[in-house]
Amino acid sequence: MANREHLTLLKAGAVKWIEWRKKNPQIEPDLSAANLQGDNLRGANLQGVNLRRVDLGNALLVRANLSGADLSSANLYKALLNEANLSTANFSVANLSGAILTQADLSYANLIGADLSGVDLRGAAIASANLIGTDLKSANLRDADLGAAKLMRTNLSFANLIEANLIAADLSEASLYEAEVLGAYLYKADLYKANLTKAHLSGAYLLRANLSQADLSQADLSWTNLRDANLAGANLRGTNLRGADIRGANLSGVNLQETIMPNITRCVHF
Repeated sequence: MANREHLTLLKAGAVKWIEWRKKNPQIEPDLSAANLQGDNLRGANLQGVNLRRVDLGNALLVRANLSGADLSSANLYKALLNEANLSTANFSVANLSGAILTQADLSYANLIGADLSGVDLRGAAIASANLIGTDLKSANLRDADLGAAKLMRTNLSFANLIEANLIAADLSEASLYEAEVLGAYLYKADLYKANLTKAHLSGAYLLRANLSQADLSQADLSWTNLRDANLAGANLRGTNLRGADIRGANLSGVNLQETIMPNITRCVHF
């Protein structure tokens, strides 16, 4: 449970809270399981604070500093976290559905098993974050930086990943069903056994990506860069590859039924 003194200081306002934290840097505030639903915590310094199981539903946390904070199992439903610093924070099994996180910093954050369905993460920095098993269904990740992020078994169905940075990200066994991935950067990304059925990847950069055993049936891969990509055993039934660059790609064991092939197919490994 939350420390009553710490909670009273936070409720007293930003000035008192900041002054107290400056005078007591050795104290680790405990606000666990506190009810802060709808509270105005704009710009608050909550760095390293214990916020386990806290209720921050609909709270205003614009530009707040939550770096290194423990928000495991917390409720942040529809919270406003625009431009907030959430780097290295722990959001495991937290509820962030419907939250606004535009331009937020989530680099190296732990989001294992969290619910981020329908969140707005446009332009967010999520590089090297742990999103294993996270629910990002219908999330807006346009222009987000997910470089080297762990997205194994993540649900990204219907998500907006247009022009997102997914370089070297691990998306093995992730679901990107009908996701919008146009112009995204997936250089050396791991999409082993990923579900990309009906996904829109037109113009995406998939150079040296691993798509082995991935399901790309009815996906739009027109004008994508698939040079040296590994597509061994992938399902490309009904896939649109018009204008795609597949030079050096490994297509051994690929299902190419009803596939629209590019004009240039030389140097392809079958």
